[in-house]
Amino acid sequence: GQEGNADGKKVEETVNRLLPRVSSSNIYTIANPEQTQVIKRRFTNLPEENLLIEPQGKNTAPSLILATAKIYLQNPQSVVAALPADHLIRDSALFLKKLEAGAAAAAEGEHLVTFGIPPDYPATGYGYINFSLKPPSEILGENFYPVEKFKEKPDYEQAKEFLRAGNYFWNSGMFIWRAEVFARKLELYAPVMFSYWNKVLEALKYNNEAQIQKIFDVIPSISIDYALMENAKGVLMCEGNFGWSDVGAWSALANIWDKDESGNALRGENIIIDSENCLLYNPNKITALVGVKDLIVVDTEDALLICHKDQDQKVKDIVENIKKKGKSEYL
Repeated sequence: GQEGNADGKKVEETVNRLLPRVSSSNIYTIANPEQTQVIKRRFTNLPEENLLIEPQGKNTAPSLILATAKIYLQNPQSVVAALPADHLIRDSALFLKKLEAGAAAAAEGEHLVTFGIPPDYPATGYGYINFSLKPPSEILGENFYPVEKFKEKPDYEQAKEFLRAGNYFWNSGMFIWRAEVFARKLELYAPVMFSYWNKVLEALKYNNEAQIQKIFDVIPSISIDYALMENAKGVLMCEGNFGWSDVGAWSALANIWDKDESGNALRGENIIIDSENCLLYNPNKITALVGVKDLIVVDTEDALLICHKDQDQKVKDIVENIKKKGKSEYL
């Protein structure tokens, strides 16, 4: 399954990454009605009943309950991989190898499985997974570490400590579980969400779209991390060293774009003097950077963003503010 607010292109990349190993009949997408129309046009090979519509954006727990319940009704023992579609993965072959191992780990026992990304700087924009340093279990040649705790986004000092400790990886937001195990874990660790699981299951059984709409009107808007992963026991983590970037963050683009000799990632006409490690996107006019470092500058026709690289995850807060001010045309 895929979820996330990605555009059609990102969904396409995610689906194409899976197709060598996963048949199109086993790929599900979940998105809002507009995104689903885009997906439908791009993917004529995906069965229409696999394109699930999220009646309204309520964060990841409700959308994953809806998608997993749909698959559960076909076979409770199905292994479900939840993969946000706004991620960039550079080594697809290694990703598929790890995904297969993760699926094997989820297929037996009562485990929820996740991928942790080895951190390369003290990021404050991601949650972290604190994992045990006890000897890991090996499944299909991959190591799986017991998760001690999911940690919320840290401040800069905490993030530096996490890096020093060595057993804190970034939370990728990718999860694998058997559908029936997901239901049991909800029952044990997220009873409120489990009651909604039962309601969603009932509505899906009778193909009652109006009822699903009603459930989404009242279901809490909560991430799967808060709802389940932070409390659940029996979570295993596999190292996601397959060149992951969360394209929800501008700084992730800096990892992908070519850089000049001072580490600046540039798109558009520019003059750069004594500046380093900046990301500049300015397709419409010439932009000069003088004596600055670690800045993100994004200049489009109707809006200008300037922020520090460490703070780019807060761009989501700006989006919320713009919406509140009724200026959505600038998004």
